Amino acid sequence: MAYCSSRFERQAKADGYLYVAGLDEAGRGCLFGPVFAGAVILDPQKPIRGLDDSKVLAEAERERLFDLIQARAIAWSAARAEASEIDQINIYQASRLAMKRALEALAPQPDYLLVDALRLDTPIEQKPLIHGDARSRSIAAASIVAKVSRDRIMATYEARYPGYGLARHKGYATPEHRRTLTQLGPTPEHRLSFMPVRIAAGLGPAQTNLAFDGLERLEVACP
Repeated sequence: MAYCSSRFERQAKADGYLYVAGLDEAGRGCLFGPVFAGAVILDPQKPIRGLDDSKVLAEAERERLFDLIQARAIAWSAARAEASEIDQINIYQASRLAMKRALEALAPQPDYLLVDALRLDTPIEQKPLIHGDARSRSIAAASIVAKVSRDRIMATYEARYPGYGLARHKGYATPEHRRTLTQLGPTPEHRLSFMPVRIAAGLGPAQTNLAFDGLERLEVACP
């Protein structure tokens, strides 16, 4: 079984790299709002215990770890790609775009990347890791930054669009969200390229972002 450790970071350091950054996203399977990405360069001299895939951590633990990441990391950043961008370029490319923005916001810039499950368009040396947020502490830290940053803005959307329960389900395709989406219709922040939103908008399933079908099975219940 995969376990979260610093072995990939240690190997990169042994190969001569100085700043190793982990990158991950949050909200890829949501029906509503932006997809967020986090980027983190951990400081090996200031270890943080308990880092793991954000999806397996309780909300209070994610918040606690996010505070520690802010205090102890060499650098961290969070960035987003909006729902309109997701609809224009698809969720996969929007996730990559959010990660690229998070990477560009880091100071200092890393010279090696550990990326969860995909490859970025950058000359920086990188290693994509399947289930990286459960295997690499840097990617786990990035997943926490992305998840907490995204969850925190849902409260502002809850006030802007009352009745959808956004503060509870965070925009994921829960039964509650699907029900209110059918009853109230989509907001301007819903992803019209995702099938349930298109159907609720009366647009039908044609030209749907089919990537949602696979993501739904993986992320439908990850608030």
